[in-house]
Amino acid sequence: MKLRQPTDFLVLEALEDEGRNVATNLAAHTGKSRKNINTRLPVLEDYGLVRKIGPAERSGLYEITSAGKAAVVYRDQYDEVDDFEALIEGPNADTDGEGDRASFVRGGDDADDGE
Repeated sequence: MKLRQPTDFLVLEALEDEGRNVATNLAAHTGKSRKNINTRLPVLEDYGLVRKIGPAERSGLYEITSAGKAAVVYRDQYDEVDDFEALIEGPNADTDGEGDRASFVRGGDDADDGE
């Protein structure tokens, strides 16, 4: 996952704050050009961070996904981790049955700490 900073995070934040929206409005909310936003939205959709929603197939209406919301939460760690995609996937991506990694990453505290 290769995100363009700050544009992609501004788009995600605008969708989170304002709700589902179109490129024209997202451009106004982010201060970026509509052309730039129209270029980035399909990329963010390919990454699973946003979803294009109807009612018409070519409506251009997008909403943020749960992965997109996680990306906003972990924005500060984007340049610091080797695999940002794995970070934002959270506990459902944990395939070895050990849920501790995701709990630790998300800052969860274990009620049984030492007992």
